[in-house]
Amino acid sequence: MNCVEQHATASALRDFLGKLPFQRGNAEETGRALHALIGAGLDRLPLPGRGNTAERWRALGAVAAFDLSLVKLYEGHTDALAILAELGGPPPDDGSAWAVWAAEPPSARLLALGDAGSQIVALDGTKAWCSGAASVTHALVTAWNERDEPVLAAVDLRQNGVKVTGSGWQAVGMEASASVDVRFERVRAQLVGPPRGYLERPGFWQGGAGIAACWFGAASGIAAFVARDTKHRAGPYKLAHVGAIDTALSATAALLRETAAFIDREPQADAMVPTMRARLAAEHVATLVVERAGRALGAGPLCRDAHFAQLMADLPVFIRQSHAERDEASLAEHVIEEERISWQV
Repeated sequence: MNCVEQHATASALRDFLGKLPFQRGNAEETGRALHALIGAGLDRLPLPGRGNTAERWRALGAVAAFDLSLVKLYEGHTDALAILAELGGPPPDDGSAWAVWAAEPPSARLLALGDAGSQIVALDGTKAWCSGAASVTHALVTAWNERDEPVLAAVDLRQNGVKVTGSGWQAVGMEASASVDVRFERVRAQLVGPPRGYLERPGFWQGGAGIAACWFGAASGIAAFVARDTKHRAGPYKLAHVGAIDTALSATAALLRETAAFIDREPQADAMVPTMRARLAAEHVATLVVERAGRALGAGPLCRDAHFAQLMADLPVFIRQSHAERDEASLAEHVIEEERISWQV
């Protein structure tokens, strides 16, 4: 599945997706596209912190520019492979499609029941916001053991006792990600890593920065529509929108490259601060691009271009995975605690 000798590139992903029959906004089509990417070996991305993190993020960005519901599933699958490699989890079966379901809302709680010291547990309860639940074969899920410790478990979703519901998702944006509730009734699973290992590993924040690459990729895809239209029908106001978009995207791209370089240079370091900067910058640029693109192009492409319209509908929902001002405040707390604050070139 995920080998280090050959990696999928952004160019290869764009070529493959450009030839793939695909109906936007359809959950079944999105699942089929994920399996097509896996079957073509295009899920084999460089692992974060191994020297090619920027290449990994460019690949995620390429899929995001094509379709955000698809990248939601694709990023989850490739993140699961990276987590399994980092924590020494079971090797994934050929052709298997994975997800990472780690949301912990107060309304949904999953228990991992089993004897102390055993790696095999029974999952019981509900997981919320399970993207691609009807399309993937396996998942890494966060749960709570009988000592009330957070754990991570690998589960085959084709077992009895797994019920993919149709509830839990009402948003129009990202509808094709089918991020519904999944119920587990005494479902066999295998623990991956020690208690708290999922949250305390270096890859936790490295993977979080990969989400920023997805937001950035989608914003770049929207911006490309604006740039192409402006090239053929330029005007002073439209040019101003392109200038603002270019400035913001270029600055965020530089920050993402800097963040990737830090992760590759210090793979065992705590990447929380650089990751939060990257995520907030990507959120801000995504918000700017959506606003500017709509004003630059008007209603026409929103009503007539399926690709553009889907990106514009999906991206505002996807970036709400950020915690907005709460993340900004958390970043500030860490920055002001540093002995030296440097915003130098």
